[in-house]
Amino acid sequence: MNTFGNIYKLTTFGESHGAAIGGVIDGCPAGIDIDVEQIQAELCRRRPGQSALTTSRNESDQLELLSGIYEGKTTGCPIGFIVRNSNQHSSDYDSLRDVFRPSHADYTYYNKYGLRDHRGGGRSSARETIARVVGGAIAKQCLHKVGIDIKAWTQQVGDISCTKDWTKLDLTQIESNPVRCPDQAVAERMSELIMAVKSDGDTIGGVIAGVITGCPTGLGEPVFGKLHASLGAAMLSINAAKGFEYGEGFEGVSQRGSEQNDLFVAGDSLTATNHSGGIQGGISNGQPIVFRVAFKPVATLLRPQPTIDINGNPTVLQVRGRHDPCVLPRAVPIVEAMAAMTILDYYLLNQATHLNGQTTNSK
Repeated sequence: MNTFGNIYKLTTFGESHGAAIGGVIDGCPAGIDIDVEQIQAELCRRRPGQSALTTSRNESDQLELLSGIYEGKTTGCPIGFIVRNSNQHSSDYDSLRDVFRPSHADYTYYNKYGLRDHRGGGRSSARETIARVVGGAIAKQCLHKVGIDIKAWTQQVGDISCTKDWTKLDLTQIESNPVRCPDQAVAERMSELIMAVKSDGDTIGGVIAGVITGCPTGLGEPVFGKLHASLGAAMLSINAAKGFEYGEGFEGVSQRGSEQNDLFVAGDSLTATNHSGGIQGGISNGQPIVFRVAFKPVATLLRPQPTIDINGNPTVLQVRGRHDPCVLPRAVPIVEAMAAMTILDYYLLNQATHLNGQTTNSK
């Protein structure tokens, strides 16, 4: 299960402490202008060591394109790529060879396969998401051609939250601070919390918000291929993701239908509100698709924790190495990437299965 997508497909390979992380993209339309520097820029948003808020592992994450792009355009052939690993400290993980980190995939991987790569988590490491970011960066450039844009940002870290509606935020400021929150005052408080948690050898979770604008009406299928279900599956496949909601989400359950319904109005806006979050009946309705993804605190703590070894004996785990105190800042481009691949996949599905000209673009 290393392949994502129906028409626009990404297959990934590689481990945290292996030679490289890589992927193969199939189903990308031919003739799309590709800015390789923009793909690299997306990788740099995800790379480790970019600020004091992240792990100090120092990887350049330099993209090597192997196939599928010629003279700056996609050829329609599979796009192969790798990003080589160069700064592994595998000895830092010697203490993990025979023990399990609490709330980590160590235990489940070992019990499923009878073995595991303890160095950095192997395939369960968030380093695998490099390939997703490349796939998403190319998908973004395809979507840009049809006027679809995707933005994500850190909305909450611990109990510190950016409560402004996304329409009141200046999303051009997302990259202006290392925590990637467009509200500068809130971002500063988030950064202070992450640094305090880091100094304690602990970790903290939070919420990433996202919005997809320019999405046409009609993407998604009414029963098992619902657009929000596929977006949710994409987000929940990201390491440390614990929850997904769109529109009003769980907060909306306390309201009545008379408060929740998006009333139709004449004019360009189509509806007076967007409580539905841009999707109704599993199909996009032309309004911005608004969603949120919850991320748990990182399982690997730089403080002693009681655990068991592979024989079930109790022991105390003391982890060394370089680990993120909070995944949120580096997860923002990953969330955007998964959203981009999902929307492009469904856009291409719509082109393939709904050729009656009924689909209309959003205003």
